Amino acid sequence: MRSSIRTGPRAYLRALVTSLDLRAVFPAPGHLASWAQLSPRTIQSGNKNTSGRTGKGNPWLRGALGEAAISAARTDTFLGARYRRLVKRRGHVKALVAIARSILVVVWHLMTNPHTRYRDLGPDWHTRHQEPARPQDP
Repeated sequence: MRSSIRTGPRAYLRALVTSLDLRAVFPAPGHLASWAQLSPRTIQSGNKNTSGRTGKGNPWLRGALGEAAISAARTDTFLGARYRRLVKRRGHVKALVAIARSILVVVWHLMTNPHTRYRDLGPDWHTRHQEPARPQDP
């Protein structure tokens, strides 16, 4: 017989998401991302802009989202295509943090509205919507 007690990052994320009334605690997805320390940080000094650390946040939540981001980056989905676009410009770690934040925003929307269903936009969403005048390759 399998044990019903599970430990680890995925179990923590599942327990956190099911136990919270996200709309009452976090009125917008940006608030949840900020609480999880997944919001981008910009340090400005004069004309110079640099990115800073996002912060420590909750290590269990960040671990679970990191695992999910690594898995999503390997898929042929919208999040996988987003990772491949970002890794060219920003690097591996920053792209994974961006994917983890995207996953957290999706979770917020799914949990706050019970009628919402997840529908993947597809790996070619950026080429279809960002560059409509560009002819598509056959």
